[in-house]
Amino acid sequence: MKKFVSLFLVLVMVSAVLCGCGDGSKKPGAEWNKGYEQRKLNNEIVVGIAQDLEDSLDPHQSSSAGTREVFFNIYEGLVKPNSAGELIYAVAEDMKLSSDGRTYTFYIREGVRFHNGQSVTAADVVYSIKRCADTSGGAPLVAAFSAIEDVKVVDEMTVDITIKARDLDFLSYLTVAIVPENAADLATKPCGTGPFKYVSRSPQENIIIERFDDYWGKKAELSRVTYKIYENAETLVMALKGGAIDLCAHLTSAQAKQLDEDYFQILEGTMNLVQAVYLNHKAAPFDNEQVRQALCYAIDRQQIMNFVADGHGTAVGSSMYPAFTKYFMPELTDYYKYDPAKAKKLLADAGYPNGFDMTIMVASNNKPHVDTAEVVAQQLRAIGINVTIQQVEWQTWYDEAYKGRNFQATIVGLDASNMTARALLERFTSTHSKNFTNYNNPDYDALFQQAISATDDAAQTAIYKQMQRELTETAANLYIQDLCDLVALREGLTGVEFYPTYVLDLSTVKFTK
Repeated sequence: MKKFVSLFLVLVMVSAVLCGCGDGSKKPGAEWNKGYEQRKLNNEIVVGIAQDLEDSLDPHQSSSAGTREVFFNIYEGLVKPNSAGELIYAVAEDMKLSSDGRTYTFYIREGVRFHNGQSVTAADVVYSIKRCADTSGGAPLVAAFSAIEDVKVVDEMTVDITIKARDLDFLSYLTVAIVPENAADLATKPCGTGPFKYVSRSPQENIIIERFDDYWGKKAELSRVTYKIYENAETLVMALKGGAIDLCAHLTSAQAKQLDEDYFQILEGTMNLVQAVYLNHKAAPFDNEQVRQALCYAIDRQQIMNFVADGHGTAVGSSMYPAFTKYFMPELTDYYKYDPAKAKKLLADAGYPNGFDMTIMVASNNKPHVDTAEVVAQQLRAIGINVTIQQVEWQTWYDEAYKGRNFQATIVGLDASNMTARALLERFTSTHSKNFTNYNNPDYDALFQQAISATDDAAQTAIYKQMQRELTETAANLYIQDLCDLVALREGLTGVEFYPTYVLDLSTVKFTK
């Protein structure tokens, strides 16, 4: 069966549209084009990003969306997503599923090479899967791999993966990176099978990748890409206006408006993230459901979207974004209609008639989240809550808020790395390693166990919807939106494709003739 593996959910893609933006500023001169023309001759581009990668470059250890966005170009799994929201074969060329739905037999594609020149074999696949399923350090690196009963080499190019019980989501987790069995140091020397290979990294400055000419599939159009790190939003825009950057995603509308339409195309898609004010349920008063509900009534999503992106974006009411049409529940966005008076009453009923002090921690490099924090702070102050915005460097945010869970509230966007509803919802189960909000709800945990045990797709879908409703009704977080994604692409370049997950595929980007 040499065909695409259809992802069990149908995703709605937001088409890339071109919109002219400009501030009427003076056109850049020849100096602006000088670096670009040389890059064009070299068939290379510079991509601006707002944060450095995680300290470790090990793909199995990474957890930030920004790191995975870069790794998408370097690593592949047995299967991988395409821009249409399907899982397609990658390192594997075919698969067979046993009649009981428990054993996946993968046939490794002939001619796939790692970036070190070695051919991929079944032993590499088994090593990679076992590495992510290992529980010696506590929980497995991929939580879903706790379902694996056995993984073994059948022959040099065939692997069997057996799970304890049929799992409708399991295939989607086999996007996990396949790495060499003898990889020496993945933390500093990434080695995958993707269309680009890792060249170098200068922390806080850049990451360089180049085309892998022995790639098994369609070769990348560009010869080389330099990711240039600009953690200061103003510096990022200056670099764009100055001609130092050829492509940059995740801009706000205010940033995009500063770019000259004669030199940049502005492409519009969605970020495929659930942006929210995430609350630490172990930090009082957010352990009080009435307080959390009060805050939900105090939030005006449309005002936030108007400020951050001129009204663009899609409101969400739980931990699911609209591309997951099968699971997305638009009715939950109106569960807490903007009602400051009701918010004040709930605060009084909860024992806080005069409000309280709170701090929202936000990574300073992410302009959409910083802008959102400003509006949220104003809205909460209107009901008597004294809000302080604490801007920190991204690494500090990652260490303190995400890993250390040392925060009261934070604004960030959470994604589904493998395009499953499970990936978005499982993190709020009480024992999950990524449950940085410390949400603890036995009813929610029970629903999750029912969902992953379901053998019928319709039944599983219904349970996932119940889980979303549980998050909403208990005011787990202050859900805001799936952000609009504005991508600046220099005139003379083409090929950007939007995916239903948080990635930036550079293999299709090219110079126009």
